[in-house]
Amino acid sequence: MDDLIAAARDVQQRAHVPYSEYRVGAALETADGEIFVGCNLENANFSNSLHAEEVAIAEAVKQGHRDFARIAVSSGRRDGVTPCGMCRQTLTEFCDDDLIVLCDEGDGEAPSEYSLGELLPNTISQETLE
Repeated sequence: MDDLIAAARDVQQRAHVPYSEYRVGAALETADGEIFVGCNLENANFSNSLHAEEVAIAEAVKQGHRDFARIAVSSGRRDGVTPCGMCRQTLTEFCDDDLIVLCDEGDGEAPSEYSLGELLPNTISQETLE
């Protein structure tokens, strides 16, 4: 199993999901190979919930990283979950269109692989706003 998928699976066990019971873990790999993880953190006020991908990228950026190679996303259901639209936009703020996105399909299955540009074409960017 890919180490990045394994890290995403591992961190989802720490998710706080009392409402949806849908655990998600994300593992973000920097260009130099360091891995930062995040899990979803639900809140009774759903708009204040944090998604796993957001938590992972916040950890990496907090540590000074701005160059990323891959992200893996895994749910407890191993259903090939992809980052949601909000997370895709957040990733676009810090990652290029060629960021590799691995989506866990379960034991014995190869993860689905996308580029961030495939998942979110024509993004809102700094250039768009100028």
